[in-house]
Amino acid sequence: MNHLGTKTIETERLILRAFRTEDAEYMYRNWASDEEVTRYLTWPVHPNVEGTKALLGIWEEKAIEKDNYHWCMVLKEIQEPIGSIGVVHMNEQISAAEIGYCCGRAFWGKNIMTEALSAVRDYLFEEVGFNRLEARHDTKNPASGKVMEKCGLRFEGIKRQGDKNNTGICDIAHYAMLREDR
Repeated sequence: MNHLGTKTIETERLILRAFRTEDAEYMYRNWASDEEVTRYLTWPVHPNVEGTKALLGIWEEKAIEKDNYHWCMVLKEIQEPIGSIGVVHMNEQISAAEIGYCCGRAFWGKNIMTEALSAVRDYLFEEVGFNRLEARHDTKNPASGKVMEKCGLRFEGIKRQGDKNNTGICDIAHYAMLREDR
């Protein structure tokens, strides 16, 4: 693999770039403080913008690492961060990466997440050289699975009571795609 880090990626509607501490207000307002957005995620809502800013300080420092892949999704139309997408787990022995994502509720149902995941998928396969990309979702959140399917990931099965998120212990649907599947 050729680790390149969180390189800026531009799509029709998005700029995917590394997070900066000055994104805190947008992140807090657009998704991190919304219980509906975080319902099926493994991290709780942020109690205040100061906590968001502290987290972004850590992410900003990590952004310089070549094996760190974590993008802030900026919607060009309004020029503000609306979500995040990145590699949440990596297995270099088999050149595999698990991708996680979320975006603000106001931006759901507009194929924005599909656009972001497609761009990240292409970058990780073509430029970095991953062989396998994975993603998963709580089975009670089928919309996330639809994003995965639209991006070419295939359903591989359900791990019953396989994780815990903000709703409690949950069943997890697993999806994946190999470079050769493209």
